[in-house]
Amino acid sequence: MSNAGRRWAGLPWLALVVLSLVACQATNNGKPPPQATETATGDHHEGYYYPAPGSREIYQVRAAALNKSGRQMRVGFITALGRQQVERPYAPRYAIFAKGDEAEKMIIVSLERDYLHTLYQARGLLAQLTAIARASPLFQQIGVQDYFTFFDLAGLLGFRRITISDGDTFAHQISLQ
Repeated sequence: MSNAGRRWAGLPWLALVVLSLVACQATNNGKPPPQATETATGDHHEGYYYPAPGSREIYQVRAAALNKSGRQMRVGFITALGRQQVERPYAPRYAIFAKGDEAEKMIIVSLERDYLHTLYQARGLLAQLTAIARASPLFQQIGVQDYFTFFDLAGLLGFRRITISDGDTFAHQISLQ
């Protein structure tokens, strides 16, 4: 290869890198990607995984956390829910994951535009998750399948907070006490 050929051989890769950088900046309006920083409320997930919650509520869990509830159990629960989602014949509509030192914060974020865009849509998903929880062996075993909610299941597992968001402008936060 001639010197001129060698000089231009890397040009396609350089062009690809430049285009990638331009595309990244264009998708974020030229701003750097958000960083996980602590907000005035002490929540370093806010602004990273979801916007500031526009509404909050407190839910009194109807049972104490299980003695064996711990980080490993909460992560296992979230992993099982995620596995169920990806085994379906269609793409998941939301991501569900646990955060915090003890995985005590459950976060649900829409993966689709205009899904979970309102408090009513969020409550609809939470009601659907309640139906799934009521069919669980745990609820069947302790005989609370027609009384407990998804919030109660989360509380039994030791979750302290659930945040649900459209991943854009809407977020709602539930403190489990």
